[in-house]
Amino acid sequence: QVQLVESGGGLGQAGGSLRLSCAASGSIFSFNSMGWYRHPPGKQRELVAAIPRSGTTNYADSVKGRFTVSRDNAKNTVSLQMNSLKPEDTAVYYCYALVIGTMYWGQGTQVTVSS
Repeated sequence: QVQLVESGGGLGQAGGSLRLSCAASGSIFSFNSMGWYRHPPGKQRELVAAIPRSGTTNYADSVKGRFTVSRDNAKNTVSLQMNSLKPEDTAVYYCYALVIGTMYWGQGTQVTVSS
């Protein structure tokens, strides 16, 4: 069983920055993929950024050049640095981990960006 605990988020201003972190129980070295989804109000959940165990990261077009996902295998964490925030980034953000075909989710953290 994998447990994911998110931190960070909260209220940000347009043009500002916020950072989300996700701590996983156990070693993440073998996790196939980790990253972040978000669920904007009134919309469907969408993938924001994914970082595989090896290979290149993937970003939603809407966040490319503004958000950066990273993982620290030694600390068992994955982070999302969000710069140049926009009001449309307002959403509940969920950390995920894909482990041998099973998706695990964090509890979600609210990010609200004011204009």
